Amino acid sequence: MSVKKVVIAEPRGFCAGVEMAVETVERALKKYGPPLYVFHEIVHNRHVVEHFTGRGVVFVQSVDQVPTGSRLVFSAHGVSPAVREQARLRGVEVVIDATCPLVEKVHREVRKFAAQGYWIILVGHEEHDEIVGTSGEAPERIQIVANVKEAERLQVGDPEKVAALTQTTLSVDDTREIIETLRRRFPKLVTPPKEDICYATQNRQDAVKQLASQVDVVFVIGSPNSENSNQLCHVARSRGVVAYLVNDFREIEPAWLKGVEKVGITSGASAPERLVREAADYFKRQGAAIADIGFVEENVHFALPPEIADAP
Repeated sequence: MSVKKVVIAEPRGFCAGVEMAVETVERALKKYGPPLYVFHEIVHNRHVVEHFTGRGVVFVQSVDQVPTGSRLVFSAHGVSPAVREQARLRGVEVVIDATCPLVEKVHREVRKFAAQGYWIILVGHEEHDEIVGTSGEAPERIQIVANVKEAERLQVGDPEKVAALTQTTLSVDDTREIIETLRRRFPKLVTPPKEDICYATQNRQDAVKQLASQVDVVFVIGSPNSENSNQLCHVARSRGVVAYLVNDFREIEPAWLKGVEKVGITSGASAPERLVREAADYFKRQGAAIADIGFVEENVHFALPPEIADAP
């Protein structure tokens, strides 16, 4: 192996919303014991999901899969009002809402703009859990666009009264381009006073931009269904650097390292830190020097849901 140096980006890994959601499931397990049901994956990471599955957590895609009288946790990505109503009608004994507060902010914005009669353009990926939940707040008023091409051909009920919101985990640069397109097409477009893309997404993408200038290849530790992890790869590639998304170091192909001297490592907001350290150790065992480079220090924390806040 020709790798001589590994540079690890900071910030990386768990954001405040993921920390809150994972801790919510941990405490709910201690308080109630298994089985504990979670609507969708608590966060989009294979290792986190497998860890909890092994301890009696059941991840479901429908409330119909939750037995009456069970305990149910809503994932960090949020759910629609229809899902909340289904849980009530199902007779779920305890519902614990682990929705990230920054996702809930977008839900509130949807409700506000819909109540004011706006047609809402939601920038994001239609099948993503977050978009499914957010669009469910006002499905009759929302249209979803994923790229500039879709923004160019979009038609709305009233071009004079349009609002735009975004998924929290998108590429900052790509989203800016889509919003600029919408502003050109709808000059009276309204957006929230503070953008929807979360602080952690912004910080991790900025860190990858810096990282890409110092290395030959970037490895993003994260799962394929993690939107923010995919965006980190996209950002690195947009800077002219080869980037790979891997669940852990075991997926790194030796052929990817041919002629590579400097490797960059980061991780998506739902990837545990131990996976980064395992990847660093993998290179260290083969003689590479390890360096951590910090760009921004994060000190954000979210309160736990009240149902389990007092659990040990």
